Amino acid sequence: MTISQHKVVTIHYKVVDAHSGDLLESSEGGDPMIYLHGASNIIPGLEKALEGKSVGDELEITIAPEEAYGERQDEHIHQLPIESFEGVESIEPGMAFTAQTPQGPINLVVQDVTEEMVTVDANHPLAGKSLTFSVKIDSIRDASDEEKAHGHAHGPEGHNH
Repeated sequence: MTISQHKVVTIHYKVVDAHSGDLLESSEGGDPMIYLHGASNIIPGLEKALEGKSVGDELEITIAPEEAYGERQDEHIHQLPIESFEGVESIEPGMAFTAQTPQGPINLVVQDVTEEMVTVDANHPLAGKSLTFSVKIDSIRDASDEEKAHGHAHGPEGHNH
């Protein structure tokens, strides 16, 4: 069986910043990642690279930002009045918040704080980075009708835990 549309794939992976070599995330020593192929559950570049692969295959691929988390965009940097952070005792650069918006929750990272304004960045933390993935394919199975309808995998056996 090879990886294609509507297959549930289990992979072990490691991802590093292609520029610095810093380890960003790894499934080593933990549970593998399970995803539904063809449902945009993972970044496009990785999904394309896994298409047609089989159990036991290993690959290393570097994915450019446009096929990963996109380029950093200036329009995702916002200035908010400090009153927006009412109830937060001290706001420091690097702090992360989740803001509820009409389009759903977005993550913000504080960049700068003045007496009146807080500059926040809503870019994905990995935006603008090329990422190198090392992947080993652990298992492939057909997705259940429920998984196809929901657009994501429900665990190793297809049951919703």
